[in-house]
Amino acid sequence: MVIQAKDLTKLYGEGENRVTALDRASLRLEPGEFVSITGPSGSGKSTLLHLLSGLDRPTLGKLTYDGQDIYALGDRELSAFRRRKIGFVFQQFNLLPALTAWENIAMPLLLDKRQPDEAYLEELARLLGIGDRLTHLPHALSGGQQQRVAIARALAAKPEVIFADEPTGNLDSRSGQEVMELLQAAGSGTGKTLVVITHDSRVAKLARRRFSIVDGVLTEVTEE
Repeated sequence: MVIQAKDLTKLYGEGENRVTALDRASLRLEPGEFVSITGPSGSGKSTLLHLLSGLDRPTLGKLTYDGQDIYALGDRELSAFRRRKIGFVFQQFNLLPALTAWENIAMPLLLDKRQPDEAYLEELARLLGIGDRLTHLPHALSGGQQQRVAIARALAAKPEVIFADEPTGNLDSRSGQEVMELLQAAGSGTGKTLVVITHDSRVAKLARRRFSIVDGVLTEVTEE
């Protein structure tokens, strides 16, 4: 799935209070690419991710997935598109505390009224090293294990693109490295596009293509 963003702009407020959170960002993502986006706090990283993934709509600009303008979709259609085509991994894990690891992983499919592919999910859990933790509630898992559950949940619906917003932010350096290696392997092994928002230069350098964003302006980083 080719993702093409052209002149994405997000403005907040009016008149003298107007703030440009994202200023005419353009990029093209090919299927299976691993891309990182870095920048200081408040630079527009999360705004860009929300626009690229259809979680928010831009003030100006266009975004297409294989030529389809997703902002032309109604809210219900866009929600269905995200559930089926896009996986999300966030810094806070966002696991439901009353559900087991397995139930958290399967939840996106159940919300979409689809039957989980149990063999696929079990293999996914095994690859992520949580095969023996699926009956545990989140509070009984370490931070690294919770993030692995979140990655499995993001991959459960077999999406074509994964967006990760600071996926190692709440982990120690060792767990963070392990999670990134697993996330990278899960993406490349299935041909999925992976877009990671991060403040960690070590994580950013794992990507094949790197972008930086400062004051809402997106720039591709070229090797010196």
